[in-house]
Amino acid sequence: MKKAAMFFLCLLILIFPSQVFAQRKVPILIYHSIDEFKGQGSKELYVTPKNFEEQMIYLRDHGYTLLTFDRWQDISKVNKPIFITFDDGYKNNLNAFAIFQKLKNERFQPTGTIFVISDFIGRSNRLSKSDLKMMADSGVFSIQSHSATHPDLTKIKIYQYELKDSRDKIQKITDKPVIALAYPYGNVNNKVVKETKKYYMFGLTTTPEPFSVKGIKDELYLLPRLYIKYSTTLDDFAKIVDGE
Repeated sequence: MKKAAMFFLCLLILIFPSQVFAQRKVPILIYHSIDEFKGQGSKELYVTPKNFEEQMIYLRDHGYTLLTFDRWQDISKVNKPIFITFDDGYKNNLNAFAIFQKLKNERFQPTGTIFVISDFIGRSNRLSKSDLKMMADSGVFSIQSHSATHPDLTKIKIYQYELKDSRDKIQKITDKPVIALAYPYGNVNNKVVKETKKYYMFGLTTTPEPFSVKGIKDELYLLPRLYIKYSTTLDDFAKIVDGE
C-alpha cells in the first residue's frame, strides 16, 4: 500500500509539476569512501572525514534539507532539497554516520542513502548485516541497492538475481523498503530501465548534473548525480551544490 501511494505521488509530481518544482534544480551527490586515503584504490573516490564534515556543515549553515528517496515527494515542499548518496557499501561509511550524528540538531536532520552491493555485504572492507540494520533503524541512513555483484547491467541477459534478489536480500536485513537502484558504473540503456521498473521506483546514473524536471520518458529511472571527490575543495563543493 505504501509503495502504491508513493508511486502515485511520484506520478503526480511528474505529470503536474509546480512552476517552482519544474524550475528547481536538486543536487544528488555521490560519494564512495569516507576515510583517509592510505594508498589503496582510487584516491579520487575517497573524501576525508574532515572534508566530509566541512561539507555537511556547509549544507547545514546554508539551509539545505537532506532527503532520502522515500521522501522524494518532499522535493517540492522543503527548503533547498539535496540527496547525499554513497555507492558500494564500504565499512568506512560508518564515519559518515558518526558525522551525521555529531551534526544533528533540531533544525538540521542529516540523512543519506547507501547503495550496497548485496553479495559484498560482510566482507572485511564492507558494511556488515548488523551495521546495515543499525544504520537503517537509526533513521539516519536509507539502505538501497547497487545490484548483487556490480556487473555492467547493459551487458547481462538475466536480471532477476542482480535486481530482484539483491533488493529482497537487503530488505530482509533492514526490514525497510528498497525502492532505489544505483546502476553499477552508472551504465543504463532502455532494456535496463525496463527491467529496473519491475522492482524499483528510482534508478540512478552518474550523469553529472543536478536533477530538474524535464518531462522526459522514465525520468525517475535516469536520475543524474554529481561526484564529490578527494580533490573537491570546499569552494568547489559550494559551487556544485549551489549550481554555480
